[in-house]
Amino acid sequence: MDRHDKEIIPGEILPVVIIGNGPSGICLSYLLSGYTPYLSPDASHPNPLLHSKLGEQPHLSLLEQDLEYLCEGLEGRSSNPVAVLFDSLLLPDSDFGLEHTSPLEWRYEPERAVPHLVLGKGPPGGAWHAMEGSMLTLSLANWMELPGLKLKDWMREKRRNVRNDRATPAEIASYYQHYVSQMSLEQNFACGTTVTSVTRQPADQEAESPPCWRVTGMQRREGEELGDGSAVSEEEPFSMLAHSVVLATGTHDIPARLGVEGESLPHVCHSFWELEAAISRGELDQSSDPVLVVGAGLTAADAVLAAHHLNTPVYHAFRRSVNDPGLIFNQLPKLLYPEYHKVHQMMTQQQYEPDPPSPQNRAQNLHDPSSPSSLPPLSPSSSSSSSSYPGYLSFPRYRVAAFRPDRKCVLESDSGRRTVVQISKALVLIGAHPNLSFLEDNGRTLGVNPEETITCRRNPVEVDPFTNKVLAADGPGLYAMGPLVGENFVRFLKGGALAIASDIAKTQRAGEGEGRRSDRSRGLVLDSYPSEIKVGK
Repeated sequence: MDRHDKEIIPGEILPVVIIGNGPSGICLSYLLSGYTPYLSPDASHPNPLLHSKLGEQPHLSLLEQDLEYLCEGLEGRSSNPVAVLFDSLLLPDSDFGLEHTSPLEWRYEPERAVPHLVLGKGPPGGAWHAMEGSMLTLSLANWMELPGLKLKDWMREKRRNVRNDRATPAEIASYYQHYVSQMSLEQNFACGTTVTSVTRQPADQEAESPPCWRVTGMQRREGEELGDGSAVSEEEPFSMLAHSVVLATGTHDIPARLGVEGESLPHVCHSFWELEAAISRGELDQSSDPVLVVGAGLTAADAVLAAHHLNTPVYHAFRRSVNDPGLIFNQLPKLLYPEYHKVHQMMTQQQYEPDPPSPQNRAQNLHDPSSPSSLPPLSPSSSSSSSSYPGYLSFPRYRVAAFRPDRKCVLESDSGRRTVVQISKALVLIGAHPNLSFLEDNGRTLGVNPEETITCRRNPVEVDPFTNKVLAADGPGLYAMGPLVGENFVRFLKGGALAIASDIAKTQRAGEGEGRRSDRSRGLVLDSYPSEIKVGK
C-alpha cells in the first residue's frame, strides 16, 4: 500500500522513525504495534529473585515496570542489563542448554500502539539477506527468533528434516521477512529507502510545533514497465519529521581495513563471500598455496572452517592471545558451539613457533624489515606427529605489515619479529563499520570515544543502559540499538527494543507526548517533497 492512501496532514510529526529494518528494527516495531509482554499468571521463573520481583505488580506489563529494578542482580553474556533481563525472560537458562517455558505471555493491545515507520534499504531482515547461505548461523535456532513466532516451528513447515538447532542465513532472512507479514507489521515498513540526513529541527513558534528530528532520503520505486516485463527503477526524495528517531542500522555496511601497504591488491579480500566465490570457481584446493585469514571473530572462524574443509592450507593471523578473555571463542559455551570450539583448539594447538634466532639475526629482523624470515611451504599433510589439524598454522599476536604483488605477505609479531609467508589469497575479516553518513561527522561524536570511528566492539554509540537513549545527542528522542551499541547477537538485541519501547511508553504516560497520538499522527507527512512513501509489499 502507499501512504498517500491515508490522510496526509501537512506539518504533522510522526512519533517514531526507525532507521534499519533488520531484527532490531523488526522487534521494536512489534513492541510499538501494541504487542505487550506480561507475566503469565501460572508461570514461574528459575531465578527466584526475578520471579518475586515480577510478581510484585503482575497487573503491570513489562513496559510499565521499573527495568533498572528488575535488572538488579542478573548476570549474563551481555554487558547491557536490559538485554540480560529480556533474554532471561524469553529464554530462561538457555546458556545451560535448557528449554524452560518463558514466563511471559503476549497480549495484543492496539490502544498501546505507537505510530511509527521503519526505513530499510532492502526487504525486512536487513543484512541477513546479504549473508552467505552456505554457512551455519552462530546461534542456536531459538536464539535467533523474535517474540511471538517460534523459529523451529516455522522451519519445520519449510523443510522436512531440521538437522540441528542451527539455521542458514537464508532461512533466517526468510523468517524475518515472514515475521513482518505474520505479525501484520507491513504497513509500518518502507523498503528501498536510503536515509541521507538526520538533523535536529528547531521549534516553529508560528506553527506551534515543538523541536523534533527531520529525516530525509531517497526511496527506490519501480517506474514504467518495459516491453519485456521489466520495470525501470526510479528514486524519489522524501522528508519527514519525527519526535523520536531510532538508529538500528547494524554494522555490516563497510568492511574494516588494515590500512597497510598492498591491501588493495586483487588477491586481498574483505568479505567471506569472496572466499566462497573463489571456491565455487575451483580456485582453491589442497594443492593451493595457503589462504591467509586475518582476524579472530566468527566470520574469520567460518573462513578457516570453509578452507580447512577443502583441505586448503590455512595461515591464521590475529592480534590477540588465544587466552585473551575478550576473544569471542572464550565467551561461547563449548558444548553449544562445537565447530567454533574446534577453531579455537586449532588456534591454540597449532601456533607458529619460529626457531630462536641468533642475537645478530634478531637485531636484523627488528630493524631491517626487508630481511624477515620466510616460512617453508605449508601443505595439508605438513604437520608434526602430534598435530590434530594438519595444514593449519596460527599466528597469535601478529599483525599484517604488508601485502606484496608476488602474493607474499609480511607478518609482524608484537615483539617486532617479521615473517614472510607465501599465500594464494588473503581474507581480511576484522569486522565492519556502520554507515552513519546521514549523521554529522558520520556519528563520531555519539561514540564512547568521540575521537574515533563508531565500531561495534571498540567504540559503540554510548547510550543510557536502561533506555538506550543516545547520551551525546543534539536533543531528546534519539535512540540507538543492536550492533551500534555493541550488541551483536540477535538474542540480546531484543533487550534494546524493550528498553526503547518502555521509555517511549513512559514518556507518553508522563504527558511529555501530549497531543502526539492524535488520529492525525497516524498519517505520514512528507513536506517539500512528493507526499508519499511506499510501505508494505
